[in-house]
Amino acid sequence: MNEPSISRGVIDCASYREGVRVATLALDEIPAALADPSIFVWLGLYEPDEALLDRVQAAFHLHDLAVEDAHRAHQRPKLERYGDSLFIVLRTAQFTAHPAIPGDPSDHRDFELGETHLFVGPRYVVTVRHGSLKDHVGLRGRCEFENDRLALGSGYVLYALLDFVVDQYFPIAEELERQFEAIETDVFDGFSSRETTADLYDFSRKLQSMRRAVSPLLDVLQRLERFEGAPLPESMQVYFRDVHDHLMRIQEMLEGLSEMNRSALAAHLSLLSVAQSDETKRLAAWAAIIAVPTMVAGIYGMNFQFMPELGWRFGYPLVVGSMVLVCLVLYRQFKKSGWL
Repeated sequence: MNEPSISRGVIDCASYREGVRVATLALDEIPAALADPSIFVWLGLYEPDEALLDRVQAAFHLHDLAVEDAHRAHQRPKLERYGDSLFIVLRTAQFTAHPAIPGDPSDHRDFELGETHLFVGPRYVVTVRHGSLKDHVGLRGRCEFENDRLALGSGYVLYALLDFVVDQYFPIAEELERQFEAIETDVFDGFSSRETTADLYDFSRKLQSMRRAVSPLLDVLQRLERFEGAPLPESMQVYFRDVHDHLMRIQEMLEGLSEMNRSALAAHLSLLSVAQSDETKRLAAWAAIIAVPTMVAGIYGMNFQFMPELGWRFGYPLVVGSMVLVCLVLYRQFKKSGWL
């Protein structure tokens, strides 16, 4: 089931019994639904205002600190326990709406980060999204299709959300690898420039953004792997272990890219330094070559009474020829030494 396109507020709120959707609920109907021990409630919110969050807090008896974090957003991935409920923060990632230009190899797809806050209780899950509305499109429908797994309740919904978010990281990590390969080609194929330096720093910024989303989430999954007691059954630990394994692969990809980016930046700066040194050598060599005729011409530009070319027929051609000869000798020596 695709979620409706709305601006802000409640995206969907439904009750389930044994993995089967029973009814779509209004906020006022949630307490009555939770009074039935066989019912599980899943509420999805998108950038709710403070008034709406207050109503949700009252319906599910959520902790004040967790509700405050969900309203303010801009949190790092974390896991907090409040009695028999959990509060989890995830950073979502997806490509921006700007498509790549066909046939343009220099085009890089960019991505954007959002947040999803989860309130997980024994018989409810509340998701609060910040960022793109399309982050979780189709997830609820897939969970409802797997009735036997959804019957596990809030533990399975938490796993599905974690798995969905982590799977979104893979194409972005692969895109970052593609972008780095293009930059690396520019660095080592002689196309280094100021634009390459800007590309390297921009790539480093993107990489750091992804690492801030991934690294703290590893700690969250490690805690979930060993989590015991309400609201998660022990049988869910194997599911969280699978997500943790996927996230470890993402982390390794990002760490490898980070190391290679540092090496590429150092190599790029070294190559720029070498190029500048070569240019300085060329300028110095040409200055030395030009200095010879300049010096001779400077001397002959003085108003001396006795000049070789004035009293000798071949004096002037000899002086000019000597200047040319010395310049050619200097040019050959500089060429041989690699300065030209």
